[in-house]
Order: sequence, then structure tokens, then C-alpha cells
Amino acid sequence: MSIADGIFIDMCKDILENGVSTEGEKVRPKWEDGSDAYTIKRFGVVNRYDLSKEFPALTLRRTAIKSCVDEMLWIWQKKSNNIHELNSHIWDSWADETGSIGKAYGYQMAVKHQYKEGLMDQVDRVIYDLKNNPYSRRIMTNLYVHQDLSEMNLYPCAYSVTFNCTKEKDSNQFTLNAILNQRSQDVLAANNWNVCQYAVLVHMLAQVCDMKVGELVHVIADAHIYDRHVPLIQELIQREPMDAPDFWLNPDIKDFYEFTVNDVRLDNYQTGPQITNIPIAV
Repeated sequence: MSIADGIFIDMCKDILENGVSTEGEKVRPKWEDGSDAYTIKRFGVVNRYDLSKEFPALTLRRTAIKSCVDEMLWIWQKKSNNIHELNSHIWDSWADETGSIGKAYGYQMAVKHQYKEGLMDQVDRVIYDLKNNPYSRRIMTNLYVHQDLSEMNLYPCAYSVTFNCTKEKDSNQFTLNAILNQRSQDVLAANNWNVCQYAVLVHMLAQVCDMKVGELVHVIADAHIYDRHVPLIQELIQREPMDAPDFWLNPDIKDFYEFTVNDVRLDNYQTGPQITNIPIAV
């Protein structure tokens, strides 16, 4: 079975068996009917994915790879905070009448900062350092900008990525690793979505910087399963996992800003049935 399925199953079992319930407590999220959305939560979940061994897409149910890549590129490549530049509707609940989600996500990526090497935004700084300073321990992005939080329609969940390069003995090529830090995650709705997004990002950056892919480490401060998701999760983790899909990234693309969703593909991707109409707390 795929390694990613095993990681997901173990995480969900741990949350259900050892997590803490927020039922009856004061919580912010609400269901569409206005009732409180309670969770079973686990603090400090850390999952490691070796991207050199497999692409970590779940087979228990299908992850829509083109849609999740589209959202990742919306943030990292388009550096946009307007849903009119996004092809899915996942951000509709947090957008204003103009389509803006405020000074969040892509907005922060587009802000230019003065460095001694010149004026760059966060994405360009990452690419510059990967190409010029691969052993730097300062290659990271941060979307959690306190001075702008009041103007964000949703505080960033996946808020920081730290990149780290290693080189195997007798190798002339660097290996690119990354840590994704997430303050909060709805495990059913978003876990594998985020994992696949940042796995693709590592593959893309490795390719344009002439590196190999290494590990993606996913750190989740508050990993939770909503009360109305519990039976869905229980059914999902009882399914039989299948083999991991084959990942394809267009090898002709050498500029990060030239990638499109059509340059990413999962071949031989066999999965269990999709779970539809997942209730989302806002």
C-alpha cells in the first residue's frame, strides 16, 4: 500500500483514540445551520513524506491534483488574493464582493522586501537562495504577518515553509527538503490536499533549481477531526489502501513561473470512492 495512506490512517486513529474533544467549550467555527462546530484535536502532529520514494497522494479516496495545484500556484506563482483568479470555489466563503480575501496568502507572497542582494518578494527570495546559497539555513517563507491579520478574511492555516538542502556523499546534486508549518488543519477536508500541494511545490522548485526531491515534513499544531466528520473518517480509514500513483512533472519547464496545472499529472492513480458533500465549518 502507499506510505501516505498508512501515515493518514495512523494519524486519524491517534486523533480519535487519544485526542481531546472541544465539545461544550467556546469555539469559533460554526456549521451552516449556525450550531457550534466541535472537534477532536491532537496537538503537535508531525508527518514525514519521502518524496524520492513515492508521491504522497491518498488512495483511500481521490485527491483532485489539478485543483490543489491550481490553488498552490494561485498563492505561490500568481501571488493572488482574489478568487476570480482561482478556478475552484473553496475560498468563496471568505471573499468579499470584489473577490478579495484581504491581505492574506498570495498578497503576502507578492510583497517585496529589500535585501542586500536587491528587492525581492518571498518566492523569488527562495528561488534565489536555492540557486545561490543552497546551504543557507534561512530559506523560508512566512504568511503570518501580525500587522496585517486584521485585514485578512481568514488567518493563514499553512503559514510557513522552511527549505533545507542536503547533498548525499559522492553526489554532485543537491537534495531539496521542506518543512510545512500549519497552525490548524481540518484533517478530512484538507490534510492530503495540503500534503499534495506542497509535495508538488518541492518537485517544481527542485526541478527549476536542478535538485533532487527529498523529504516533506508536515508539522500541524492543531490537527482536528470535526464532530460531523467522525463517521466519515471512521469509514474512510477502514478502506483497503492501494499502490501509490506515479507522479509526472513536465521536464521541459525550467522556470517556476511557467508551470501550469497541465504540467502535473498522476498516472496509474487508483482510489476508493470519493466522499462527497463534506460539511465545512466556517
